[in-house]
Amino acid sequence: MKPVKSYKEIKISLGSIRTKCNLCHTNNSKGLIVFSQGTCSGKMSSRNNYIADFLLERSYSSLLFDLLTDQEDTFYENRFDIPLLTSRLINAIGWVKNYEDIKNLSIGYFGVGTGAASALNAAAQLGNKIKAVVLMGGRPDLALAILPHVKSPTLFLVGSEDSAVIDYNIKSQEKISGISELKIIEGATNLFSEPGKLEIVAEEAFDWFDTYL
Repeated sequence: MKPVKSYKEIKISLGSIRTKCNLCHTNNSKGLIVFSQGTCSGKMSSRNNYIADFLLERSYSSLLFDLLTDQEDTFYENRFDIPLLTSRLINAIGWVKNYEDIKNLSIGYFGVGTGAASALNAAAQLGNKIKAVVLMGGRPDLALAILPHVKSPTLFLVGSEDSAVIDYNIKSQEKISGISELKIIEGATNLFSEPGKLEIVAEEAFDWFDTYL
């Protein structure tokens, strides 16, 4: 049967807020990737959507949504409120498990920026419900205390020109007790905007999810 791909905009409840999410889905899906970015622009991020499309072509569905409302995002400190972001990621998994099209899929997290810390925090709390985690240019150091409890196989992707974040990721990977790997993308900065670098990130993410989901 030929794969049928669809893009749906759906309203979901994340605890105290309701937010719109984009569900990129294929009927032959091998898993669901939930994106975590600690700003109100995660759903519209061109980088996130590029990676979601890349994964969809390889039979992985994705859920993209904003962890913060527009009003919450006006307060910069909310982007670093890891407990708040974590609670919304956990609520998202509760919603997924009640949505017919995707409720039986294996789940992975893709974390960006401060969303990396909340993805790891949520993975530690959800245990074997999260099969794999991929972090892109993230701040996992904001969740250092919880890292020894992360059992989900975790891939750290960092640009070679992003020296401060490399250090954060090295220190964080050392704390992970389960399977983990750190890969440095040569010639890439924090945004991976250089030609071909985002494609490398997408390929690495696909390989990781395909191995562990």
